[in-house]
Amino acid sequence: MKWAKGAKEGIVVVGGRGEGSLLSQLNYPEAVIADQLGTVYVADRVNNRIMRWLKGAAEGQILIGESGEGSLSNQLYNPL
Repeated sequence: MKWAKGAKEGIVVVGGRGEGSLLSQLNYPEAVIADQLGTVYVADRVNNRIMRWLKGAAEGQILIGESGEGSLSNQLYNPL
């Protein structure tokens, strides 16, 4: 959620389409950070991936963790 100063309601900027593993969904998001361009990065814990949403995007992109949980160099296990 993004809250503008003085706003009465927030704006959904990532996820918001229920729990799941689609590119438009998250499952137990842990750490969230946004940069100055409005790009949002999320550690999607249960899906074992790090997601990136460009400003205004309806779907995120998987940066790390495309092949499920594990200990290989392209895998994560419950990222925080």
